[in-house]
Order: sequence, then C-alpha cells, then structure tokens
Amino acid sequence: MTGALFEIAFLLAAPFWLLMILAPRWQSTARIAASPLTVLPVLAVYLVMAVPVFPELWTAVRSPDLDTFRDLTALANGAGAVWAQVIAWDLLLGQWMYLEGRRLALSPLVMGPLLVLTVLLSPFGLLIFLALRAARIRAGRRSRADEPLPAATASDVPGV
Repeated sequence: MTGALFEIAFLLAAPFWLLMILAPRWQSTARIAASPLTVLPVLAVYLVMAVPVFPELWTAVRSPDLDTFRDLTALANGAGAVWAQVIAWDLLLGQWMYLEGRRLALSPLVMGPLLVLTVLLSPFGLLIFLALRAARIRAGRRSRADEPLPAATASDVPGV
C-alpha cells in the first residue's frame, strides 16, 4: 500500500506540471496554476502516510537532527510522507514560478525546461529562476528609467 501511495503522490501532481510545461498559454492553465487547491490530493496522500508514523514524525520535527530524520525515513510511511510533502511543496513552487514567469513575460521556451528541472531538482530550478527573475526585473527598471517623463499639465500642479 505504501509503495502505491508513494507513486500516486507524484501522479496526482503530474497533470498540473504537464499543463504548465506543455500548455502554458492555454487560458485555463493560468487559472488552475493560480489555485493552491491543486496540492490537496497530494496532501491527502501525505496525511495517509504521516498519521501512522506521527510519533516518529513529531520527534523528527520537534528536535531535528540527522539520526532522528534517518530513523523517520527508514520507515516506509516516513519516507513516503516526506516524499509527498516534497511533491506538494514543489508543485506550489512550480505554480508560483509559472505565474511569475507569465507576469514577467518569460518565454514558454525558457520556462518549460526550467519547470522540468524544478520537477526533478527543485533547488536548482528555483535558483536559476530567481536569477532570471532578478535580471528581468532589473532590465524592466532600466527600460522604465530610460523612458521620458510625461509632460506636466496645470492639473498636476497643486493649488492650480
């Protein structure tokens, strides 16, 4: 049962990742990605796996150290619960990246591979995305600074 739940955790998140990667301009993709509810099925899997090992889970988070965490992940449900948690947070992170990428007008040809990297190795994907985001924001500020200021009108002057 635990092995199946381990697999199901990713399968529940995969459709949302596929939408963001393969159908980034489809109108419904942005609406779906804007919802935090997409992670609820994955969190349900997390709860099913976490509840049986809650004492070990609580010990691992109450006073975290490597041995306690190793003990938790040595349990099938403990490892499965950690995996489902990672899947849920990665999905939320991917959704934020997708929406930020759209807001900043990053090309889907850039965002698609970046989201694939994030699915596989989220810290690497996030670091690259944050660098791209910072560069895009900096470039936007520079281009706005180069624009001429609009001419003032009499209504812009206080008391006139």
